[in-house]
Amino acid sequence: MTFRPAARAVALTATVTLGVLSLSACGSGKSGGGGGTNYVVSTDGIARVAKGVRKSVGPIKGETLQGKHLDVADFKGKVVVINVWGSWCPPCRAEAPYLNKVAKEMKSTGVQFIGINTRDGDRSLPMEFENDFSISYPSLYDPTGKLLLSGFPKGTVNLQGLPATIIVDRNGKISARQFGGVDDTQLRKMIDPVFKES
Repeated sequence: MTFRPAARAVALTATVTLGVLSLSACGSGKSGGGGGTNYVVSTDGIARVAKGVRKSVGPIKGETLQGKHLDVADFKGKVVVINVWGSWCPPCRAEAPYLNKVAKEMKSTGVQFIGINTRDGDRSLPMEFENDFSISYPSLYDPTGKLLLSGFPKGTVNLQGLPATIIVDRNGKISARQFGGVDDTQLRKMIDPVFKES
């Protein structure tokens, strides 16, 4: 069977479009639902919450991939960047160097990066992921999504739409989030306004 040039162009366009959509997030949903979380999405795709209407994160604590105890509440007073990822997720791999770069750049300023690895059946693949990208910050191991469901207000994260990046202000409240992969410029747009808050 041969394709005419017009049919070949349509087929190629469809293939490219599907590829782009599949790389934007690992899963079917990027919105995560409203859930009364007061997000306002700006033209840059970042969903932000005004300071006066932010909601607190719940308990997010457990074992890291290396088996150490970690509790997000211990970082109250710092801006915390939480990145939800899976080793099986291509956009998670694409954004990892940017997250690591900004984490290293901002470490001395008191901004804390934390990963939450989810939907990986055992620790070997996510640990290999961290080694491949020389990740400099800890990741909680949450294979079933239990931490995500108990730690964030409804509508904040979507297990079917990874990766997700959430910014927690110094008072332990969610100030911004983005679904899909981020780069260093987007991360700075999310972090800097919260970092500058008094």
